[in-house]
Amino acid sequence: MTVRVLLADDQRLVRAGFRGLLDATGDIEVVGEAADGAQAVALVRQFAPDVVLMDIRMPGMDGLEATRLVTAMGARVVVLTTFDLDEYVFEALRAGASGFLTKDVEPEDLRQAIRVVAGGEALLAPRITARLIAEFVRRDARRRADPERLARLTEREREVMAQVARGLSNEEIARELYMSPATARTHVSRAMIKLDARDRAQLVVIAYEMGLV
Repeated sequence: MTVRVLLADDQRLVRAGFRGLLDATGDIEVVGEAADGAQAVALVRQFAPDVVLMDIRMPGMDGLEATRLVTAMGARVVVLTTFDLDEYVFEALRAGASGFLTKDVEPEDLRQAIRVVAGGEALLAPRITARLIAEFVRRDARRRADPERLARLTEREREVMAQVARGLSNEEIARELYMSPATARTHVSRAMIKLDARDRAQLVVIAYEMGLV
């Protein structure tokens, strides 16, 4: 299956660099390039890409607002940033992005990240993502998810969510909580359904907002 990708960055050289890397990949096709958020939204409507590589800081409509709009249309977003502890990355994850990459990502890591997100998984560099979210939730402790959402979860699901927020894989959660990987995966899936989280990235955000970590 060919993964259709849209590039959204206000710097032409950045877009050209990513296009050069991806055009040489047999199972990835770049279907368009956008120089700002509004253009990205229009091109998502036109081309229906599987994945959008989205810069956050763009003129006009920024990548944060564009992320909210294009994820609502069904596209999956990977945020591009110049440094990992970027408060806008946290907001983008909250808005529906499936993960993030720094712009100095290695070529093969970029290709694999696109494949992972296109396959429906979240793209988390676990320890970096957990550190990022913890930092910005700490800065704005007033922003908490509705406690009623927490009541939807079983005690075991809360325990598993806390481990997800620490950046653990299903296999690591299984070892930590003395269960099988399949059971860990089931608890993660049920928590996502109950909390309307589209993927693991949003589950991490919700876990921090709820104070599970």
